[in-house]
Amino acid sequence: MLRSAVLSTASALVLMPQASLAQSSVQNGAQSLPPVTIAAPEQRRRTAAPAPRRTQREAQTANNRRPRPQRDVGVVENPRGPVQGYVARRSSSGTKTNTPIMQTPQAVSVIGAEQIRDQKPNKLDEVLRYTAGVRAGTFGADTRNDWWLIRGFKSDDIGLFLDGMQLFYTSYASWKLQPSNMERVEVLRGPSAVLYGGSSPSGIVNVISKMPSTEPVRYIETGVNNFGNAYVGFDVGGPVATQPGNGQLLYRVVGQVQNGGTQVDFTPHNNYFIAPSVTWKPDADTTFTVLASASKQDTRGINFLPYQGTVTNAPFGKIPTGFFAGDPSVDKFTREQEMLGYQFERNLTDDLTFRQNARFAHVDLTYRGYVGSGWTDVNTATLGRYNWYAKDTANQADLDNQLEYRFDTGPVKHTMLFGVDLKGYQIDDYQAFGFGVSPINVLNPSYGAAEVPLPTSPFRNFLITQKQAGTYVQDQMKLGNFTVVLSGRNDWVETSQAARDTGALVSQRDDRKFSGRAGLIYNFDNGIAPYVSYSTSYNPIIGLNAQNQLFLPETGRQAEIGVKVAPKEFDGYFTASVFDLKRQNVATTDPANVLLQNQTGEVTSRGIELEAVANATKELKLIGAFTAYHLFTSKDLDQSLIGKTPTNTPEMLISGWADYTFKDGPLDGFGFGGGVRYVGSSWADAANTLEVPAVVLGDLAVHYEWQNWRTAINVINLTDKIYVASCASASSCFYGDRRRVTASVSYKW
Repeated sequence: MLRSAVLSTASALVLMPQASLAQSSVQNGAQSLPPVTIAAPEQRRRTAAPAPRRTQREAQTANNRRPRPQRDVGVVENPRGPVQGYVARRSSSGTKTNTPIMQTPQAVSVIGAEQIRDQKPNKLDEVLRYTAGVRAGTFGADTRNDWWLIRGFKSDDIGLFLDGMQLFYTSYASWKLQPSNMERVEVLRGPSAVLYGGSSPSGIVNVISKMPSTEPVRYIETGVNNFGNAYVGFDVGGPVATQPGNGQLLYRVVGQVQNGGTQVDFTPHNNYFIAPSVTWKPDADTTFTVLASASKQDTRGINFLPYQGTVTNAPFGKIPTGFFAGDPSVDKFTREQEMLGYQFERNLTDDLTFRQNARFAHVDLTYRGYVGSGWTDVNTATLGRYNWYAKDTANQADLDNQLEYRFDTGPVKHTMLFGVDLKGYQIDDYQAFGFGVSPINVLNPSYGAAEVPLPTSPFRNFLITQKQAGTYVQDQMKLGNFTVVLSGRNDWVETSQAARDTGALVSQRDDRKFSGRAGLIYNFDNGIAPYVSYSTSYNPIIGLNAQNQLFLPETGRQAEIGVKVAPKEFDGYFTASVFDLKRQNVATTDPANVLLQNQTGEVTSRGIELEAVANATKELKLIGAFTAYHLFTSKDLDQSLIGKTPTNTPEMLISGWADYTFKDGPLDGFGFGGGVRYVGSSWADAANTLEVPAVVLGDLAVHYEWQNWRTAINVINLTDKIYVASCASASSCFYGDRRRVTASVSYKW
């Protein structure tokens, strides 16, 4: 009865009429944890409503139980707010509570808005390029989506979170988040299902949106790159005057318009985005924030190119990086996306806090075009193509209830978290492909022929619905310098697949699973903190395999040991971790058709990660990352694949970035930065016979600030290295980014 009730609620959340949604001009990208400025206990009691008088001893006991912000860094950091320079001290992603990173027994990386500004990423996966354990931009210059691997596994589909709530996708109904609206991006590596439900066992990327601020925000920026892609963005907000006794009202609006070309002919990268938000604080203990966003993207599908002609020479040499395999009169890729949600937090007592966070998201995507299918005649540079169409519409609803209770049992200080969350997801999935498209010459392409009609019978025509309910509990126990984290969760899931044309139920499955985590970390007084953790995960994948059957749930387990170092009198930290991660029922590309997927038995990832982040001086900020792992198929029905590394996955990543800004003297305000990225070799085939070479890339930034103005020039791939980012198969390779130079100017007041 309990499961039916909660799953019915999840269903009601997601099955909202799309017609009413279309009438709403602004939906949202919402958040999980509302920002709360930490007030001292005395201030809270003066501003809150009168309460029964307590004895001095009772008040002192309550004050001692309340989690204390760090005082040794000069600034009280909010884990949902700005990062000071490049170094974050606290994070909410690892525990869903306000926890120091040095007390979290799991690998966590945080990229703040200042680092995002300095590096000028064009999309989310570029934000992750200098993060340990992450291979960002798997498919190179593809502008449609954000692509990344964590610890060797694809995680952009089930590992993307916005403000603590998931934005997963299947088929082509993917989500797009804008760097201009990111306050911070947190990467939690390793299984996280114990708190977040179905998610990638290799980790999650949790984007924290910019929120209404108590200080006025007035910012505008414009820029253009060498491909003629220009943008104008703005960020405005601050407090709104209210009558005495009505509390505090804050607002913020972030927006951007982007238009222009890319390195591939006839492939624009056009984005339109706006995100308003409002926060109401009726008193010091209550915060309610409403967030909305709407965006539209207009581009075209990237090329699927052969291994010969990209990685190796064809008889004529290499395919030009600007070659467009489709036809501009046929091809298109459009995404319309809306979100609406809220975050509520209430301090019920000094020791008890309730949070409720919700979001409804809608995406409507159309993908049409001619897609490369390998050589028909390599000697004449003639590439075969097939006809493709996908129309995917998806709704996703999330509701997360959290109750945080802080108490002591003798010398042990507890932070208990109790949670119940509901998820509802539905996708209207229509896909069709056919043949009959004429080949194209990659050296002398011809466009504009009559459009080839699609087959009248699609190969996918389904309505898939999934309802999830989960309950979780976590105890963070602190005894002296020891911190123990114990977490457990149980999930109930119902998944159904129906025919879109008849409504008939084709397939259905019910699943139930427990996942858990145990971690221990010890903080020495000298700033060294060794830790160990073990965790399991469970992910009921939404989607269909190559046989049009519902995916089996994915499971995972990981053991991790590591050490975190935050030297005294030094604004920075270092992290080293070693892990053994097993991922079962992994969805992998079908070698016979790169548009389809099957589930292999088990893939193992074992490796080491090193990361350093520092505000070394007031002028110098540094980032360094090293990742090396052995990724291999450990179980499979095809015995020849055991021990082989999946395609698209390099096994070594090294990066480093530095930025220096003069703070005084004649060069005051002038700064420069640069970075180097090494991406190791990978494979283009499951048998590991076709190697994609490693590549070394350099980035550069030069900037100058004067009064309220800031100008900058950012360069990606400084030497204009032509390289292949990855290959999914011998006929599906993807060029990486060519040199991209972006000039920008901004003004704040």
